[in-house]
Amino acid sequence: MPSLRRSLCGALSLSATAVLAVAAQQSTPCPPRTAQPILAQAGGPCPSALTLQDAITLAAKQGPAASAARSALAEARARDRAFSARLLPQIQLQGDVANYNHAVVPVFLQTGETVFAPQSQNESYMGVSVTQALPWLGGSLKVTSLLDRLDQTSDAGSGSVAHRTWKSTPFQIEIDQNLFQPREQLWDTRAQSLRSSVAERVYLEQREDIAASTASAFFDYYAATVALQNATANAAVNDTLYTLNKGRYEVGKIGENDLLASELALLNARAAVDGARLERDRSESALRRLINVHGTDTLAIVAPNQVPTIEADPEVAVHEALRNASLMQQTELDSVNAKRSETEARFRNGFTASLGAGYGMNQTSTLFGTAYASPLPQQKFHLGVTMPFFQWGGGRADVQAARAEQARVASASRQRREELTEDARYAALQLTQSLRQLAISAKADTVASKRFEVAKNRYVIGKIGISDLFIAQNEKNQALTAYIQSLRGVWTGYYHLRRVTLYDFATKTELQ
Repeated sequence: MPSLRRSLCGALSLSATAVLAVAAQQSTPCPPRTAQPILAQAGGPCPSALTLQDAITLAAKQGPAASAARSALAEARARDRAFSARLLPQIQLQGDVANYNHAVVPVFLQTGETVFAPQSQNESYMGVSVTQALPWLGGSLKVTSLLDRLDQTSDAGSGSVAHRTWKSTPFQIEIDQNLFQPREQLWDTRAQSLRSSVAERVYLEQREDIAASTASAFFDYYAATVALQNATANAAVNDTLYTLNKGRYEVGKIGENDLLASELALLNARAAVDGARLERDRSESALRRLINVHGTDTLAIVAPNQVPTIEADPEVAVHEALRNASLMQQTELDSVNAKRSETEARFRNGFTASLGAGYGMNQTSTLFGTAYASPLPQQKFHLGVTMPFFQWGGGRADVQAARAEQARVASASRQRREELTEDARYAALQLTQSLRQLAISAKADTVASKRFEVAKNRYVIGKIGISDLFIAQNEKNQALTAYIQSLRGVWTGYYHLRRVTLYDFATKTELQ
């Protein structure tokens, strides 16, 4: 009987070894996982497999977030062109085709009497004007040419009289200038220049945000795919172990407790497969949404075969972030707007004046042909002043409020600058640390995989218990997850550093 038991155990061990070897190879070969050093191939090429760079390119080309970013940039550029165009001379054609009025009006007779009589009057005019803004002076220069026609019909006792008069203005030059007031056009020009710069830099940052989000979704899907492969392989191994342990239990090699532990491990492994499959489908859907690629087939991906091995100097990162980040331009824009509000509040509560002057030529005639003959000069001049006398403290309160807002903006700007400096410095340090962690995780993955193979083989020949085997299996799973997360951390950290600094550390150039 002992000889028969030893023969049966030996046969079970040989058959289990063969089945475990087959089960260990039942993982999907696209993309395969490897535990080579960090610069080695992390996934073999598959037909139509999607790489990380392919996913980022698709997201930047056709993703919904990229489309929204391009539209926002196009809007900002169009507004900047419109603003710049309005600083150029503005040519305008204007006029009244008809301005009819019929009423009873006083009419002065040659006898010196005044009578009230019905009168119909229609005035029409047409003119061309060229206006040029003067931002540095805070005024405007205008050149105008006009032609005016007045048709009048009156009825004053002696009968109806029709009268038509032409008035010509061959040219008229006018200048309007505000004195002791803010130069609004100059403030608008400064603010618009900063808004345009902010929009350009925000677009670059959004592009890097899209790359980082795509990389995160890509590795979420890659981790879920590998987790499903690993869970499937674990379920196959635990199924084989349970079959082996039932045979061992029948011949008295193990107790019922070990058999129940093996069965529980099998059930948990099968449940893990279902959970891993659901997570794989969810992460695949998220990745498809980002890159705007839809379909019914499972999306095949391949992990990057190398990582960005760059030297991220924290001081360089801080310098480039302070020079390139949209946050700095936005801070300057907020400062300009706060200074403008304070300046306007001060001028509104003090002495102000407006100056207007004009010179031109004009003439009038009852005949159109002589309306431009021997034009006469015309001049005009206007000077208006305003001085608030008593405002019940309202003006002083406006200035105080504007200065308080200016102080708040200055404090917020210092805080944002410090946060940006901190973010850039630690983004560079984090990337360096992630590269070191990836090397450690790759080595740990290799060691954990080999340890599980050794533990599995030793369990088959009865050298270790089932608890030790499960511990080795859990450590293998944890090491694999840590390796994938480290790989993800390197790429997301790389794009985050690019986003914060708007600087390509690989080529030593600013992002364009």
